[in-house]
Amino acid sequence: MWYVYILRSIDFPEQEYIGATSDFKRRLPEHNAGKSAHTAKFKPWQLIWYCAFRNKLKALEFEKYLKSHSGRAFAKKRL
Repeated sequence: MWYVYILRSIDFPEQEYIGATSDFKRRLPEHNAGKSAHTAKFKPWQLIWYCAFRNKLKALEFEKYLKSHSGRAFAKKRL
């Protein structure tokens, strides 16, 4: 399974991060440990939303969509 997820910074609630992974149980602690350059300065993070996909390509396509302008609007309104 592949997972697309949205995290929100606990200390900076206006900061959100969208990502995809095949191992979410490992990935969230990595974000909170500062192992990702993109998320280190806004840690700690909390999970806001996730979705599981059987297909890696579909997950990566949906992650890309959520990172687009219309995808961010969709996520803000619907997720």
